[in-house]
Amino acid sequence: MHFIIQLALVGALFTVPANFLATAVPQSAPNIPVNVSLASDKIGRGRSVQGTVTMEIPSGYHANSNRPLEKFLIATQLQIEAPKGIRVGPTIYPRPLLRSLKFSKSKVSVFEGRTTMRFNVTIPRNYSGNSAELKARLRFQSCNDDTCFPPQTREVKMWLNVE
Repeated sequence: MHFIIQLALVGALFTVPANFLATAVPQSAPNIPVNVSLASDKIGRGRSVQGTVTMEIPSGYHANSNRPLEKFLIATQLQIEAPKGIRVGPTIYPRPLLRSLKFSKSKVSVFEGRTTMRFNVTIPRNYSGNSAELKARLRFQSCNDDTCFPPQTREVKMWLNVE
């Protein structure tokens, strides 16, 4: 009798589908490189220069735009920190794309692929320094068609030589 029970258990193990025993592999957020640049690394007092922050969003993923259409989605936000006296203009975000995704009944406002945000930096005539460090802080939430990942914040630095 004991042998029959063991045989039945072994047979049951072979008949259980392999995917039933497998556990789901959690998805991880994509690696989204963030780069900064200035139109020129030298700027005269009383002048402005344009800066850009670029995200390289991999295919199959997106980031919520700076104005998501759903309250629960986290907006892409760029903040530029500059030394006292240096003025940073408002961020100009690209035009978002409207996509239909599995998790939302309505369209979602997103950025995909190469996404470039622009801003202007103005050095006042009376600025006393010879250089300035700017810090860009980009906060975004990336998603695919099924899952939104926890928000990320990337910090990058830029240097300006003031003439």
